[in-house]
Amino acid sequence: MPEPTEALTQAQAALAQCRAGIDIVDRQILQLLNERTAIVQEVGRIKQEAQLPVYEPNREEKVFANVTDNNQGPLPNDAVRRIFERIIDEMRKVQRDRMQANGGGQ
Repeated sequence: MPEPTEALTQAQAALAQCRAGIDIVDRQILQLLNERTAIVQEVGRIKQEAQLPVYEPNREEKVFANVTDNNQGPLPNDAVRRIFERIIDEMRKVQRDRMQANGGGQ
């Protein structure tokens, strides 16, 4: 059995490795969120030209169904839905802000 100081050193090294992995994944998530935002901006442009509303509850339900139907865990579906509710809220804000900056908005 390792001595307490050796066990602590091993734990700290393992935590550092896990945290480095989390940092990499966080940067990937950020990149994907920014890619999603660029697409959302284009959706907003199209909606503005067509004078369509930003808020589309039916589309949002399809997004929730898409992510929960494809969720393989370990994150539970209710958590996935809450995360995507927040993402969608922020994307809706991006659309509204862009529409207002371009002289229109709903």
